[in-house]
Amino acid sequence: MRAALGSHAEAEDVAQDAFVLAFRRLDGFRGDASFKTWMLTIAWHQAINRRRSLVRVWRRIVEPRDDMDADEMVAAVATAGPNPEEAAVHADLERAVRREILALSPKLRDTLVLVQSEAYTYEEIGAMLRVPVGTIKWRVAEARRTIKARLSRRGYDRVVSGR
Repeated sequence: MRAALGSHAEAEDVAQDAFVLAFRRLDGFRGDASFKTWMLTIAWHQAINRRRSLVRVWRRIVEPRDDMDADEMVAAVATAGPNPEEAAVHADLERAVRREILALSPKLRDTLVLVQSEAYTYEEIGAMLRVPVGTIKWRVAEARRTIKARLSRRGYDRVVSGR
């Protein structure tokens, strides 16, 4: 759920809401899937609903910013890892990848985020999203292909291909 919401606190709130909702709907559990899958499905849908409501609020309040704030820039440069140029290139690529993930259709984006979280199997994700495993695999491949193509068109082809 944190992968869908980007915030540990929001994920905790959604988890609580999901448990309350599951308790209220317990008599509706038919056993078609495992209890874990049923619970994960409820939690995922709660997370998506919360994300939708947060996005509506954020759009009203916050203007989107593309650049890093000063503290993030200092932290990126001051780390003992790569040199400042490498850090800047990496940060730029990371922002570009995040932008491209956000630009994906909700179906592709949600599937990719769930798979990349490595918290669930393809079968669990398929059950949560109510689609076959083959569809999950296609969506992940399509999301990755789309992101790579868009990054390549924006001049990130050397970085994306690893050359």
